[in-house]
Amino acid sequence: MSKVYNFCAGPAMLPAPVLAKAQQELLDWQGLGTSVMEVSHRGKHFIELADKSEHDLRKLLNIPSNYKVLFMHGGGRGQFAAVPLNITKAGDKASFVDTGVWSKKAIEEAQRFIDTDVVASSYQDEQGLWHVPQQQVVEVADDSKYLHFCPNETIEGLEFNFCPQASNGAPVIADMSSTILSRPINVADYGIIYAGAQKNIGPSGLAVSIVRDDLVGYARQQTPAILNYQLTDEFDSMYNTPPTYSWYLAGLVFEWLLEQGGVAAMAQRNQAKAGILYDYIDQSEFYRSQVAADSRSWMNVPFQLANDDLNAAFLAQAEQAGLRALKGHRIVGGMRASIYNAMPEQGVVALVDFMKEFERTQA
Repeated sequence: MSKVYNFCAGPAMLPAPVLAKAQQELLDWQGLGTSVMEVSHRGKHFIELADKSEHDLRKLLNIPSNYKVLFMHGGGRGQFAAVPLNITKAGDKASFVDTGVWSKKAIEEAQRFIDTDVVASSYQDEQGLWHVPQQQVVEVADDSKYLHFCPNETIEGLEFNFCPQASNGAPVIADMSSTILSRPINVADYGIIYAGAQKNIGPSGLAVSIVRDDLVGYARQQTPAILNYQLTDEFDSMYNTPPTYSWYLAGLVFEWLLEQGGVAAMAQRNQAKAGILYDYIDQSEFYRSQVAADSRSWMNVPFQLANDDLNAAFLAQAEQAGLRALKGHRIVGGMRASIYNAMPEQGVVALVDFMKEFERTQA
């Protein structure tokens, strides 16, 4: 079988060594004669797994001791509701940066619980290229309770290379679903970081929330227990049965990342991978990017062909070449290559080689 590279935006590819270890342990985990899926989440062995996974994540991101690490249900969408329900009251206001689809979805969900104020947005320049807003400090209302942004927009391919701060000092909330663990961050810049697992952490079914401890303990009375940060913390993320297999695989991914040299090493690889693809797109008249260089995502690279009539042929031939899931989102069109941590450089090189050959035969 020829090598297959999976460019899916999510659920995304997992590191091959992680899948191999999971396969090896599937029927007999830790010599118990059972799968990890079959053991009690309150038993000694799974508790040790949970503790180690938190320890490894704290090490990877250098998470300060005054932050809780919560393994939760509901993915990123669940956190769209969890944030306002845990740290605001009815009638409160929060500020939002709107840079794409996932920013908008967070705003729409928050509107069910608070007043929302869009204080900055992505924009197109005179060349038609998209940028993220460049304000290091975003002006927000004095009574705004937090500033929310999505550091990486999976669909549009826009990414911040800095963490904006609120002018009133309110905590910054970041949806890092598609960029967490791809580069070092200063966790202390944020009040809450949350991420659905299915990009850089593991399979779907799990969300990770990193919450500064002074923001825990203020959940509204009507907050569902499963979204309550304080309850989740008090029960060590096991208020009810957690998604144990997703948690187990996330732990294996954390181990793999540490073996690779941590997030600093991954940042070097990710920047190099993205550079290979963007460099080829930029020098070609057959392909184009609609994202300005200062706002380009390392994780999700949308690109268009000069002739949209060739899209179907490009996708069909790419599939035959073992390059999967390259169709762009319907909102943006064209193609999208998602090149998360697990994507090796060889996969990006294979994609560029295919793009060169397709251009040669079709241009």
